[in-house]
Amino acid sequence: MEIFDALFAIGLLLVMAKLLEGIFKRFGISSIFAYAITGVILGPVTGLIDAENDFQIILNIGIFIFFFLVGLDELDISGFLRAIRGRLFIAAVLSVAISIAASLAVTTNVIFDVGLNLSFTEALAVAGVLSLSSLGIVAKVLIDEDRLKEPVGIQIFTAVVIAEIVVLFIVGFSISEHAFLEEQSGRLSVVASVGLLVGELAAFTIVTWLVCNKVMPRVMVLLHRVLQVPQLSYGLLLGGLFLVIVLAEKVGLHGTLGALLFGAALSPLPYQLRHDSMPGMRSTAEGLFVPLFFASAGLNLNLDFLSLPPVTIVALIFVPLAGKFAGAIISAYITRLEAPIAIASGLMAKGVAEIALLLVMLHSHVIGEALFSLLVVIMFGYILLTPMGISFALRRTRHSEKLGGDMSQLHLLERFVLGEIQVKNVLDKTRVYPDQDITVRNFVDHWTTAEQHDYVVVDEGHLAGVVSVSMLRYLPRTQWNHTTLEETLRHGTPVAGPDELVEDVLQTMIDNSLTVMPVVDPDTGAFQGSISSYEILEIVLLNASGRDI
Repeated sequence: MEIFDALFAIGLLLVMAKLLEGIFKRFGISSIFAYAITGVILGPVTGLIDAENDFQIILNIGIFIFFFLVGLDELDISGFLRAIRGRLFIAAVLSVAISIAASLAVTTNVIFDVGLNLSFTEALAVAGVLSLSSLGIVAKVLIDEDRLKEPVGIQIFTAVVIAEIVVLFIVGFSISEHAFLEEQSGRLSVVASVGLLVGELAAFTIVTWLVCNKVMPRVMVLLHRVLQVPQLSYGLLLGGLFLVIVLAEKVGLHGTLGALLFGAALSPLPYQLRHDSMPGMRSTAEGLFVPLFFASAGLNLNLDFLSLPPVTIVALIFVPLAGKFAGAIISAYITRLEAPIAIASGLMAKGVAEIALLLVMLHSHVIGEALFSLLVVIMFGYILLTPMGISFALRRTRHSEKLGGDMSQLHLLERFVLGEIQVKNVLDKTRVYPDQDITVRNFVDHWTTAEQHDYVVVDEGHLAGVVSVSMLRYLPRTQWNHTTLEETLRHGTPVAGPDELVEDVLQTMIDNSLTVMPVVDPDTGAFQGSISSYEILEIVLLNASGRDI
């Protein structure tokens, strides 16, 4: 009868969760609240479902799929690496460091002992959750306020992406280290155990990234063309996800970190394959796993946190809040960013990933039920209040019509808002291009503009190549008058077809350090025009203004 009891619990949770989601949506309240309240009603309030249920494996699958989607949708590692050189990276990392330091002041007993009795690893995991920023919340507010197209919007977006990636890996490492230290208890010293885990984490990350980022997309494209099996991409992604999770657990890492890496590594997956597989993945997640997953948070909620000392409750609410805001403000001023208050408000945002991490920490015995319940209540407060704070800060920041952001920032942004748009839908066939026979001086004086770095060059209407302004600096100005563009062309640059998806073309442009891509007919080789990163940015901003994230 146990299987029927489990099915009864699953069915009841799903039906009530979706009904409450529909009701809450009418009032603009997040679906996560509906799922959690479903768990509270069916668990602690009525006792119809026991928190110690028999469908834990389904909840675990929900956790892994959720973090896979977070990695796929929100963690752009390549864009993250490109942003390392900028002030936003320094600001985001400094903000995270200050925030985590402030949170550690109350989660450890080094400065203040508030009675949590956590090891340093456990305290670091809790501090990480309290320091995490939510990209989903920030993106939605920026779109609602119509500020995503402005420099301040792109800066907030980029800073939050960087902060989220850094903290997610800190928390994932802390949870993994907690389990690893328990497993190695008595065998190795703490320093040796941590060193071993760091080595395994680095090796696992490198191997997973190389296989999933470089090999798997190509294999999937090949199999898709050869086998023509329905839902092949969906099966390969789901099966690959489970295999990576098992491998992560085998090397001592928590499975959620493996799922996160797997999703992030698949960012270059061709859009068509993602379009074929992700609807099924998202339907499965949003219809089954995610509602059950967050309903289980409600099942585990109780009022035991009220028995915690008042100083503990107050400290966990206000010290991390103050530390997070102070870190964001200080870092923004130190790095001399524009609109520091707006950027700080964006870094304050929290969403559902924090609750998901708390559930993982509860199931991994990093924290107990009382602390879990208190932290979930705190996260709900953040989810309700921070969007209003971001909106208020943005409205106090002056508008700017100038489109800003370098390619690394735009790359972080485009994955959220590009849809199924083909090159031919945005191709301007009336554009005129410089001929390869004109001189460099003629080209610089009459063809170049401040916002464009690469230019398509033709030879009597046929594609000749691409010239990059950055390469002309190696040509002495004394030679500009008698050097033709033909002598400065970049040959062998990639080309796009009219039926290709804009998202795939942008990825190719980024991989080849280009801001423009020639478009040719794949059958005849005839030159049809070009598409630039600036045009793609305009598509991004147009789509973002009407999309609800």
